[in-house]
Amino acid sequence: MNNDHISNQIRRLRFDHGEMTQQALADKVGVTRQTIIAIEAGKYAPSLPLAFRIARAFHASVENVFQYQDGEASSDAAVPAP
Repeated sequence: MNNDHISNQIRRLRFDHGEMTQQALADKVGVTRQTIIAIEAGKYAPSLPLAFRIARAFHASVENVFQYQDGEASSDAAVPAP
């Protein structure tokens, strides 16, 4: 069973960037508002190019926008950035 999960900070980033609407972000990255809604809700994982476009829209790294959990416990857990 695949327990992989990609979470994101898109909603928070939109509000941190002048309360950007989902439509404004969609227009900026070239997708529909429905796509942004699905990504934000965690119901759809974006392609790698789309993930980079979204990150660039916020002047952020992909890792600051998206977080990946593979569902397996790891002995070398990621250490949060300072």
